Amino acid sequence: MIIADTGFWLALANRKDHHHDRAGKVLASLGEGLVTTWPVVTETCYLLLERLGPLSEQRFLASFAHGAFDVFDLRREDAPRIADLMAVYANLPMDLADASLVILAEHLGHGRILSTDQRDFHAYRWKQRRPFENLLLDA
Repeated sequence: MIIADTGFWLALANRKDHHHDRAGKVLASLGEGLVTTWPVVTETCYLLLERLGPLSEQRFLASFAHGAFDVFDLRREDAPRIADLMAVYANLPMDLADASLVILAEHLGHGRILSTDQRDFHAYRWKQRRPFENLLLDA
């Protein structure tokens, strides 16, 4: 499973987005499924509604309902690690959605991600040392 961040979903939905064409091409070339977290789904829905309107948000949720991606559930046991990550990366700062993706990478055992956020996902480390591999921007 490849990790998907909010910026990737926004790029797919918005033809005017600088990363739209690349996001579509990368998605078409993937040989495995996508996974994200509930904080990313929430952030994506909010931004789609704000920027593109309710139909865009509804399409995104319909894609989830039809199996376009899976959603990883955070657990109570993840909360201390999330708080630690937010403290370590407070200078960026790290939000809950990004912290949840670090937790997801640690759960999956890899940092292959689709994100338009070059600065943060080049700085973040999963398992304290391992860098993310941004399949959208690094290819």
